[in-house]
Amino acid sequence: MTATATTTTTGTILAIDLGKFKCVACAYDRAATSPPRFDTFTTGRDELLRLLEHFQPAVVVIEACLLAGWVHDLCVARGYACKVANTASEAWKFKHQKRKTDKDDALRLAQLEALGQLPVVVLPDPPTRQWRQLIAYRQTLVGRRVAAQNRLRALLVGQGLPAPRGARAWTVTGLRGIGQHAKPLTECGPDELWRGLLDLTLADYRQVRQLLDQAEKRLDELAKVSAAVRLLETVPGVGPRTAEAIVAHLHQPERFATGKQVSAYGGLVPRQYQSGETDRRGRITRRGAGAAAQVAGGVRLGDAALQPLGAGGVPAAEPGQGPQEAGDRGAGAQAAGALLGDAARRHALAGRADARARHGGGHPLKGQRRQPAPGSSRALRFREHTEGSAAGTSRVSS
Repeated sequence: MTATATTTTTGTILAIDLGKFKCVACAYDRAATSPPRFDTFTTGRDELLRLLEHFQPAVVVIEACLLAGWVHDLCVARGYACKVANTASEAWKFKHQKRKTDKDDALRLAQLEALGQLPVVVLPDPPTRQWRQLIAYRQTLVGRRVAAQNRLRALLVGQGLPAPRGARAWTVTGLRGIGQHAKPLTECGPDELWRGLLDLTLADYRQVRQLLDQAEKRLDELAKVSAAVRLLETVPGVGPRTAEAIVAHLHQPERFATGKQVSAYGGLVPRQYQSGETDRRGRITRRGAGAAAQVAGGVRLGDAALQPLGAGGVPAAEPGQGPQEAGDRGAGAQAAGALLGDAARRHALAGRADARARHGGGHPLKGQRRQPAPGSSRALRFREHTEGSAAGTSRVSS
């Protein structure tokens, strides 16, 4: 969720354009009594502390990026106010600019803060950020597992052998059957290299399974001590994987007043182009949390998922009859993806319903004529045509 930061009227703004190897800082005087001062330094804690002690800024402004977490924590620990700018906003569009440099980026951060137009994002605490990283890493492991399964199928099908399918194919017994066709790569001849590739892929698949089990075990432990996760699991259709993603990525759900704000945070609202009488809605924006497919579970449920968390001033709902028995340990991503698609369809249907309402029912482009604006020349011609048709009809009937 993006908000515009409130600013103070005095003090120095220290805007930093963060980079992996070097950073560019801009010391901007709010009173504009002196020109902006720039300083390039090596990315690191010691250099940042030196810069803070030198300028003694009233506020530090940085962009939302990989380095924003520890920079923000270090500034707060030293007693400096730190704001994290939302780089997905329109203020960061450089498409039509002839020049873009690190100094320009730092200066733009400082100027937006001085004008009170800096779009900021909420930065969660370190435990929540690391929890998100673990959830994202689990999703990466799930993708690697699926890729390994597809490689195993491709190697077998390429040799005219039946492809493994179903859940039983990936059990211990099923993998043992696949392993009968595999051989160590060093023992394979030129015409049996596929058996060596099959052996390597099986080893990769088993390793990914072990890593995935470790990640899910730790996530289960974190979910057990989270009251919000346990409460969301009482909602029908929400399992541990989806619940933990909603809790981790929404983070302080009381900042959302309605379910529509959650949809916008997850990037599930349609694109909109409105000018005069034109109002077009396109595909979803996809702006928002990185794990949008997971957060889609919370957006799809809307108030049903926000109400147990007490979002938007809604009192916390009573838990249901118990947590869902059939968890989504392996189908969390599939469930969230299905919810994402359903949420997108809901938004599309809502947009089409609005269009039908604006055009008096029916599809706006099929069988319906748009009514002209009152007082326009088109409205006068339309009225003359209508009156003329009515007069001709009355003459024929008489």
